Amino acid sequence: MLFGKRIGKYYLRFSWLLILGVAALVAVDIFQLRIPEIYGRIIAGLDPTDPATLSKDVLLELCYNIFWIVAVLAVGRFLWRIGFFCTANNTETGFRAEMFDHAKDLSQQYYKTNKVGDIMSLFTNDLETINECVGEGTLMLFDALTLGILAIYKMAVLNWKLTLFALIPMAFLAAIGVIMFKYLEKKWQERQEAYSKMSDFTQESFSGIAVIKAFVKELKELSAFKYINKHNEDVNVAFVKASVLIDLMVSLFVGSVVTIIIGYGGWLAHEGTFSVADLVMFISYFSTITWPVMAISMLIEMSSRGKASLKRINEFLDTPIDVKDKEGVKDIEDVKGEIEFRNLTFQYPDGDRNVLKNVSFTIKAGENVGIIGKTGAGKSTIVDLMLRTYNIPDGMYFIDGQDVNDLSIRSVRASIAYVPQDNFLFSDTIASNISFAFGEEEVDKARIIDVSKMADVDSDISSFKDGYDTILGERGVTISGGQKQRTSIARALMKNAVVLILDDSLSAVDTKTEENILEGLRENRAGRTTIYIAHRISTVKNLDKIILVDNGEIVDIGTHDELLSRCEEYQRTVKLQELEEESEGGVV
Repeated sequence: MLFGKRIGKYYLRFSWLLILGVAALVAVDIFQLRIPEIYGRIIAGLDPTDPATLSKDVLLELCYNIFWIVAVLAVGRFLWRIGFFCTANNTETGFRAEMFDHAKDLSQQYYKTNKVGDIMSLFTNDLETINECVGEGTLMLFDALTLGILAIYKMAVLNWKLTLFALIPMAFLAAIGVIMFKYLEKKWQERQEAYSKMSDFTQESFSGIAVIKAFVKELKELSAFKYINKHNEDVNVAFVKASVLIDLMVSLFVGSVVTIIIGYGGWLAHEGTFSVADLVMFISYFSTITWPVMAISMLIEMSSRGKASLKRINEFLDTPIDVKDKEGVKDIEDVKGEIEFRNLTFQYPDGDRNVLKNVSFTIKAGENVGIIGKTGAGKSTIVDLMLRTYNIPDGMYFIDGQDVNDLSIRSVRASIAYVPQDNFLFSDTIASNISFAFGEEEVDKARIIDVSKMADVDSDISSFKDGYDTILGERGVTISGGQKQRTSIARALMKNAVVLILDDSLSAVDTKTEENILEGLRENRAGRTTIYIAHRISTVKNLDKIILVDNGEIVDIGTHDELLSRCEEYQRTVKLQELEEESEGGVV
């Protein structure tokens, strides 16, 4: 059984189930301890020298008693399973929901510094351990206490000296268990960490299997996996060795106690101070507490695992949510789409340099604006800040003239549709991916087709056997890069937000398709703000404004013609791309 503030609230929430389980368990233990008494009466009644020899009526009565005891045991064991195991499953479900709710609020920075495999092990392996401790652990604790105390009491009534001799080895066992607890907890934590590393390596290898095959690095990955797998095996074996050692010690002490009971109890029976029937009952009672003794060893091992897993989960749940609303924020209403940066300087939380330096620009409502620059210039960082993915100092980022820190993050993001660079798609139907911003009851099938046409992907989707009901593979691997980009654009258009941001979202399509998409966006988003993050000049040359970024700073802002006439950096970029196009066009 685990203890702590965070898990205690689940015990309180499902206390009625725990009470049911404990009540049923106590009833089972009380009735179970009546069986040795019946055995004693039968043994005593078989003695022909005893005047109270077992009669047919008495034997029949004892059989009836055993029948009702067995019936109570069957019902009671069913009820305590319902009580304890439902509590365990409900606790696991509650923890998982609490963890997922916390996970969705963690910042992008957290997921950059923590691997997916490690996080997934918390949601699987560690939660399964919590389930086991709450269910089986609580059962073992109450069963060991109830059955053990009642059995020891009945043994003491029969012969307190023999009971004392029997319990001495148990005291040594308890002391050893306390010592082993910390060791097992440490070994289990090492095991969980090794499992997390193996899980993360496996997940990353499967995600990058195409790259591994392309570079013929299967043997390298296999060798690396063997090392990680061997380490995982070693820490598991170390934990099992310690666990088995406890089991062996329990068996040793239980065996020694049985020897004491038979030896000393047999001598007492020989001396006439202890009847054979009493000795049989005493041995039966001790056999009953063998399970509690075994349960204690299992509880020690289980509690050490559970405590280590609960510690890992608590560390995850205690991770601060660093990107959140401040007190007194309001929702932004009637959004026009004006965006302004004022002398914004930004450094990533784990960085050591400014990736944006004194960035200032204004995008008026309804403008089509391009942001271009070399790789690593800071374009995507600007997008991240527009979406409030990171914290920004007050007075540096405004939407419709309002400081973004005075607005709720939810309403800011709700007013912006975003097409990311990686074009992540879910393992679902194409229609569900496109209508991701809406619930099933809100989906307009005609609208899905309209935005797909705007994104120039309708003809591709219609050519699939199942059309818009086609199920995509993990991360959309069953369609091409260009189709993924255009499906992502359709998803953003479906949201119909005031501001649309496309982060290098036309890089995987040809120039003809790019022209079709840009023309569709101009026609259908007239009067709405659209921002294009791009490398290609062809994407931005016909826009209202182009912002040129280099090394985290704004180099120049203007139309294509204005920048071409005055900005050397822009001129150089245009000439390089023209040379690349000529070179590609001349290849036979």
